[in-house]
Amino acid sequence: MFDIQEELTKLPDQPGVYLMHDAADAIIYIGKARSLRKRVRQYFQPSHDEGIRKKQMVQQIARFEYIITDSELEALVLECNLIKEHTPKYNTMLRDDKTYPYIKVTVGEDFPRVLFSRRMKRDKSRYFGPYSNAGAVRDTIDLINKIYRLRSCNRVLPRDIGQERACLNYHIHQCDAPCQGRVSKEEYAKNVERALEFLNGNYKPILRELEEKMNAASDALEFERAAEYREMLSSVKQIAQKQKITGTDGEDKDIIALASDDTDAVVQVFFVRGGKIIGRDHFHVRVGTEEVGSDILTEFLKQFYSGTPFIPHQILLQEPVEDVEILEEWLTKKRGHKVEIRVPQKGTQEKLVELAKKNAELVLGQDRERIKREEGRTIGAVHELEGLLGIGGLNRMEAFDISDINGFETVGSMVVYEKGKPKRSDYRKFKLRTVTGPDDYASMHEVLTRRFLHGMQEQGEVEAGEREEETGHFNRFPDLILMDGGRGQVNVCLKVLDELGLSIPVCGMVKDDFHRTRGLYFDNVEIPIDRHGEAFALITRIQDEAHRFAIEYHRSLRSKSQVHSILDDIEGIGPARRRALMRRFQSIEDMRNATVDELAATESMNQQAAQNVYNFLHSGSPADIAPHD
Repeated sequence: MFDIQEELTKLPDQPGVYLMHDAADAIIYIGKARSLRKRVRQYFQPSHDEGIRKKQMVQQIARFEYIITDSELEALVLECNLIKEHTPKYNTMLRDDKTYPYIKVTVGEDFPRVLFSRRMKRDKSRYFGPYSNAGAVRDTIDLINKIYRLRSCNRVLPRDIGQERACLNYHIHQCDAPCQGRVSKEEYAKNVERALEFLNGNYKPILRELEEKMNAASDALEFERAAEYREMLSSVKQIAQKQKITGTDGEDKDIIALASDDTDAVVQVFFVRGGKIIGRDHFHVRVGTEEVGSDILTEFLKQFYSGTPFIPHQILLQEPVEDVEILEEWLTKKRGHKVEIRVPQKGTQEKLVELAKKNAELVLGQDRERIKREEGRTIGAVHELEGLLGIGGLNRMEAFDISDINGFETVGSMVVYEKGKPKRSDYRKFKLRTVTGPDDYASMHEVLTRRFLHGMQEQGEVEAGEREEETGHFNRFPDLILMDGGRGQVNVCLKVLDELGLSIPVCGMVKDDFHRTRGLYFDNVEIPIDRHGEAFALITRIQDEAHRFAIEYHRSLRSKSQVHSILDDIEGIGPARRRALMRRFQSIEDMRNATVDELAATESMNQQAAQNVYNFLHSGSPADIAPHD
């Protein structure tokens, strides 16, 4: 259970992005913050008011999550990426990438230019950014062109060399005029390389040079020129605030890092698609004291990518793993294209891995208490149940329930719990074939027989080598069967197991007069259970889940066939006449007491149909009609 007030106390005083979820776990709002602690807390303060729309949003928040970043700029860009990916209900939707500018260097040209761009295209140019301040980007481009004397015109060179006069920039010494052939391609390329070095992050030489010029101009009382250098210096510093949330290579990557202690580990995965971080997930891993990070990562890679439908081109890790060549070969075969597993040592990718590690450490530290509580509710509850029943090795438990309405469309449900948690992929539902009418014992006998007979058949097929892998739905048998009832239901189950030659412990969940579990029926003895213990809570959850799953299936059948009643078995009575009869007569008894003329007076009815109904109702004692859905 997510305790909002408790989780608010764990918020870090760091920049990042927060995601608000509703009760259905849908993301309803995404925001950024310079301080997650201050910003997220504001939403839950009574005095805080951001308008009716935000107030409605706060009322729907069931839980929140967050991703820490290294700067407010990174938080801003990540916020944009996530909003575009998830389109939350309460966000004002951003447009496209025009929000964030790039610096484009046309390295595919013989005499490259440094340009302002709103889009990153797949061409021969190199892109830097995105950046949050368009003005700072334009100032920096002007600065680069001035310092390195690069051209800013649109002339096609070398084709247009000498065709027109040199522009003003040449005469004010801000361009070397390659359009006039006054600089060689090789000399110009050296200046471009220096500009690229600047854009790659080597700002110190320029910052030092600008500061010296600013001080010199100030000393010479040239305050306007000093102010120009000061503005240039400020622009470079803003560009120097690098961000790594959006890359310029457009590649698909998974960034994987972990944090661990003696018994637990959290693996954090950032999903980079098209060069942008569009989401993340974290996974709790139980580890042994002897396991090191590379062991954990190796096992995680095998398990995670055996089940995920998408495998990216690159997987970036915080440290090397064993058998990397075999893993790459396996992943390449699954993907159908080359997959690389790398450990970046420097640059943006290395910083991304470090950011993933920081988030993993945060989750591990703040979720430790929650993990312990969850273990108490699951594994701890299973151990408590083992103690009550005097058995061990409980891993898989199956519970069964029957649902019907007046004997129509009787269905059975099977829910599965492993290590105290529901395993919904193994849930199964049964539509009764041989039982008619409300007979829970006979219905349960059919459901259990079909479940275990099917399992035995699948196990036989597997053992006979007729399948390459286990693909059956029933071939795993439980360590304990839980029956929603006492002695009667347990005896039905034991009878089925005896008929099939199986030996599986069976436990009944005995209810009191208020339909609450009061104890367990096991080995012909009713065992009292502590209603405040974790085992009781687990049994109740399983009981409720089996009942919910059966009811849900029953409702789906009723919605498909509308509501079946005994009237559907009468010749000449279709849905319209059935509804008309049910509107006029409140019960089957009222209908039985009516004359043929009274039945015929019902909307949509005629004399023959009324006679058919009368004859049918007076030929036996049918059950009540099922109510409308």
